[in-house]
Amino acid sequence: MPRSLFLKIFLWFGAAMLTMILTTFLVGEFIRHEPFRLPLGEEPEFVLASYAQTAAEIYKRDGQPSLAGYLAQIERGTNMRSVLYGPNLNELSGRDVPDGALELASKATQTRKTEFVRNRLFPLLARPVQTVGGDQYVWVAEMPPHPPLRLHHQLLHVIGMSLIGAAFCYWLAKYLTAPVTKLRQATKELAGGNLATRVGPSLGKRRDELVSLGSDFDLMAEQIELLLKAQRRLLGDISHELRSPLARLNVALELARQRAGSEATSALTRIQHEAENLNALIGQLLALTRLETGTREISKNRFDLVRLVREIADDADFEARSRNRSVRVSSSESCMILASEELLRPAIENVVRNAVQYTAEGTEVEIEIKAGSSRDARSTGLALNLGDGVAEITVRDHGPGVPENALAEIFRSFYRVDDARDRESGGTGLGLAITERAVRLHGGTVTATNASDTGLIVTITLPVG
Repeated sequence: MPRSLFLKIFLWFGAAMLTMILTTFLVGEFIRHEPFRLPLGEEPEFVLASYAQTAAEIYKRDGQPSLAGYLAQIERGTNMRSVLYGPNLNELSGRDVPDGALELASKATQTRKTEFVRNRLFPLLARPVQTVGGDQYVWVAEMPPHPPLRLHHQLLHVIGMSLIGAAFCYWLAKYLTAPVTKLRQATKELAGGNLATRVGPSLGKRRDELVSLGSDFDLMAEQIELLLKAQRRLLGDISHELRSPLARLNVALELARQRAGSEATSALTRIQHEAENLNALIGQLLALTRLETGTREISKNRFDLVRLVREIADDADFEARSRNRSVRVSSSESCMILASEELLRPAIENVVRNAVQYTAEGTEVEIEIKAGSSRDARSTGLALNLGDGVAEITVRDHGPGVPENALAEIFRSFYRVDDARDRESGGTGLGLAITERAVRLHGGTVTATNASDTGLIVTITLPVG
């Protein structure tokens, strides 16, 4: 099926889930209760100055234990690990010294400016400070990671959640659209003539509205199957029943012809002609009924399709010559095919005689036979049960053609085109229907298209193997 419904469901669910993920992330960021973690170089100057000055004053007033406690308090509140160096660059707090702290403190002592080391995971800051008594100290702090690093990790977290959500949305969309896909496939099979198609067993143990829809489809398919079977049975029964009175009519007609005078000859000839037409119609009805119900056994044998087509063309050409028309076969190569010659002969003959009926006077019906590979058939979009390849028979006439909206309908039983092929010039409306059924039974297709200039082109494609 077209992926539009699946894509719509997937995108809408995906958009909803992504919105929910981003909203949760943003709300979490706004309400996050975190310690002071501004990027290095963006801290308020008075805050860093206060930390350094207070540390130096506490050490001078209360000694090392109080200094260690104060620096530990700063670390708990800001995630900054800091130490204090004296005038001789000796560490005064007794805490663990960050890597590179002594070198940076020495540099700050010389420059009397705040120094930074940024090219590391935890940047370092060294700030000189002087107490009221004039003593010189250097406060060194290991800053927390820059917020973009934390943002990077959170973005990865969002991406991971999005991928998990996309997988869930894909599964959910597939779960919701799977019954629709199966229902569409079953509908195509039913439309293609497979009346035994049912969708219920393929839906599994689902318990939702789509299962109810599938049950309704199965009920509809069952009713259609019963109706069409009843119709075909009725056609078959009527055809059989008509054969007996028709046979008695022909006997009575011969008796009447023997007893009647010359004045009744014309009327009796007309009766005989109509009886023959009726007999042909009954024969076609019986053939169509057997093809549709599958009661006619298909006995396949390998034969030359070109030979069969030439025999049909020769017979049709003999009749066409009397009407200032002709039939020509353009292919001379042999094409061996495994099929029922008994079924294909009338199927092809119906198409050729139909073309002879409607081609213009002084023109010829052109028949072309081509043998191709399975790959050629797939490239043309034909869904055939292929073996070693395909054979294609093209029959073209030079008649008025068929309206575009009727091209697919001419293979229906009793269908007539009202414009160029009316009841007077047409047959019973069963010939092309018999052709379509016989070709389909062989796993092939038959299509009709209008020629670019004038005339109708009927193409029969058959699997060779």
